[in-house]
Amino acid sequence: MSGQRPVSGPATVEEVLEGLRVVTLPLGIRFRGVTEREVALVRGPVGWGEFAPFVEYAPQESARWLDAALEAAWQGWPEPVRGEVAVNATVPAVPAADVPAVLARYDGCTTAKVKVAERGQGERDDIDRVAAVRDVMGPHARIRVDANGGWSLTQAADMLAALAPFDLEYAEQPCADVRDLARLRIDLAHQGVDVPIAADESIRKAEDPLEVARLRAADVIVVKVAPLGGVASALDVVAECGLPAVVSSAIDSSVGLRAGVALAAALPDLDHACGLGTGALLSADVTHEPLVPVRGALPVRAVQVDEMLLDRHASPTPRQEWWRERVRAAWAARR
Repeated sequence: MSGQRPVSGPATVEEVLEGLRVVTLPLGIRFRGVTEREVALVRGPVGWGEFAPFVEYAPQESARWLDAALEAAWQGWPEPVRGEVAVNATVPAVPAADVPAVLARYDGCTTAKVKVAERGQGERDDIDRVAAVRDVMGPHARIRVDANGGWSLTQAADMLAALAPFDLEYAEQPCADVRDLARLRIDLAHQGVDVPIAADESIRKAEDPLEVARLRAADVIVVKVAPLGGVASALDVVAECGLPAVVSSAIDSSVGLRAGVALAAALPDLDHACGLGTGALLSADVTHEPLVPVRGALPVRAVQVDEMLLDRHASPTPRQEWWRERVRAAWAARR
């Protein structure tokens, strides 16, 4: 795909819908309350793109995800500056006893992202889960936690102080509000708690993702291709923020993960493992050679989508129609 950049994308939404395929992919482990992932794939002159905004996203937000899919299928991406991308293991909000089995899915990863602040769980669950990850991975592994904005400012300060002895690489989006992130960095410094802060939702869901840098609200930014409208747009955000970046993903098929790899491979500097190993959580994919971690990394390579797998995992007809209407709505909302 690299280097192929036609002047324009599809002229009408009908061109997009002509090659639309919708699949339902089962997960091998429950993640953020779901056991399967439904994604729409679009086919263009350059290849396949993935359109998979979460079901609650409105057309205006979903439009950016469509832009990213069209970039992949009609334009392609910049040339890579590296041949592989180091990735982290992702540990959902599972009981501590289940941590070894989760980590066993990730070949050679020396960094783990641990989900915390899960609704219905308590502080002890988070501490025990992080402790189990440290126990399994050993003293030299990097561990980061991700609260998805689930803590208040006070909770975040207290929990990060409690988790700091596990030598955290950083805490991702501990608070929902970007101003709280800025205050939290100051509060942690006053307490002598050395846990860097990473911004995720404050980048990908913000009207102004550069506010994070202006407010000095984070030490690291987490960028995702689809919510930022594509690889080219995400590269601009990283450049303008001027902060170290980690590329991450949702639960994507290998088509969606390939876009994340393209972004990570094009970044001038990449000092952290990326959150692109989530293909290891899927029990099925749309390719016979899925993008899953091998020796802790993903290669920068093409993904060959298999038509038989598209047929095997095709979503029911009502869901196909639902996604077609969703593409129409997102197309109409594009700027």
